[in-house]
Amino acid sequence: MKTLSLTIMAMAMATGSGIADTINFDDMKSGAAPAGWTATQTGSGTAKWAIEKDESAPSKPNVLKQSGQATFPVCFKNNTNMKDGFVEVKFKPVAGKEDQAGGVIWRLQDANNYYISRANALEDNVTIYHTINGKRVAFKNINTKVTSGVWHTLRVDFEGNKFTVTFDGTKVIEATDASFANAGKVGVWTKADSVTLFDDFTYAGK
Repeated sequence: MKTLSLTIMAMAMATGSGIADTINFDDMKSGAAPAGWTATQTGSGTAKWAIEKDESAPSKPNVLKQSGQATFPVCFKNNTNMKDGFVEVKFKPVAGKEDQAGGVIWRLQDANNYYISRANALEDNVTIYHTINGKRVAFKNINTKVTSGVWHTLRVDFEGNKFTVTFDGTKVIEATDASFANAGKVGVWTKADSVTLFDDFTYAGK
């Protein structure tokens, strides 16, 4: 009965019926990409996604780290399929000369087509984009302090063509866009040479 209940709960979370699921990466193998996720990139280069131990992790001991270099490194959870809901992650930008960014993606159709919102410590801003056939286009942003070497929380609530971005508990962006109306996967994102840590990835559908 317990196994059946867990199976039903897992199915509900995967199909987005309103039950939030949080992945803290602590039960995953260190040194490898997270099991059940697709670790890849949009564009050229080679992303490097791996589970690592980190003493600063909000939920110890593990984090998901991106330390490669690619146009847009992306890592998404395979068994998700959500049209409306939310996605949230804690992230820490660690290093990068071109970028120090962390983001969440949603309604992902594949590695070249998805919505993304990210915060950048080199630019001190939060932006929301759509990426279509590998081309990223911003449709709203706001200047706000994003500190390197510090854990932040980024969340996006999405319903229909309406999106609300919350950064460190403060609502910073409300925007609309109709590029992707269908359900898709959720995940995390960085850019270029950004070395970024992620923890406590949470999502739920409506």
